[in-house]
Amino acid sequence: MRTGRPLDIRGLLLVSVLALSSRAAIASDAVLWPFEASYSWSWHGATVAISTLKLEHGEGEHWTYSSSGEPRGIGYLYPIHPALVSELRVTDQAVQPLSFKADTGSASRNADVTFDWAGGRVTGNYEGVTLDMPSKPGLQDDLSVQVALMFDLLRDQPPDTLWMLDKNSARDYRYKREGTERIDTPFGPVDTVIYSSQHPGSPRITRFWCAPSKGYLPMRVEQKRLDSVEWTMRIRTLTFGSSNVK
Repeated sequence: MRTGRPLDIRGLLLVSVLALSSRAAIASDAVLWPFEASYSWSWHGATVAISTLKLEHGEGEHWTYSSSGEPRGIGYLYPIHPALVSELRVTDQAVQPLSFKADTGSASRNADVTFDWAGGRVTGNYEGVTLDMPSKPGLQDDLSVQVALMFDLLRDQPPDTLWMLDKNSARDYRYKREGTERIDTPFGPVDTVIYSSQHPGSPRITRFWCAPSKGYLPMRVEQKRLDSVEWTMRIRTLTFGSSNVK
């Protein structure tokens, strides 16, 4: 998620939030739980899209996180509606992206990136830029950064900083706990813990209202520039595995 620069339509789906559950595990070392969730996304108060996020567990430590969206209202005026996929390795210690792909319908905004952790390189193409750089411990892509954040919260180790791929470089985001709040959701009132993310020097800050009772699933995400709210995402539906969450 990019919190240090204006959000474009591709960024709409990069605000991908993760439903993670500490209540059960599929593999012995897993703390993630497969899910499908949808969120309404509003820009300056007007709903412009519905985002659908899906986390799937493969063999062993392999996971797949994907994001897609359908325009609403003025969202139909925008030509770019991204489909994003991040392939991940999740161990009992860390989240490592293996590949990241973005299909936006625009070559200048597409991405096809490979993380070679054994070879220590990140290669591919990112928004029209040829990418070939050393890998950095903890480096994440646009989607896996959300898995990394929730993974750390589930382990009761909130991160101070997370690094995210930014074309042919890495950008750091500082995270901090800002308090608690009970908010209304389609599932009824839910107690949340608020975490913020900000790139040093940026006027933009993103806040997540995470629900510990639902594995730190964000019930709401909001970005502000100075004192103005630019966009907000609110949860609509949520399914863990094959059972609807109530």
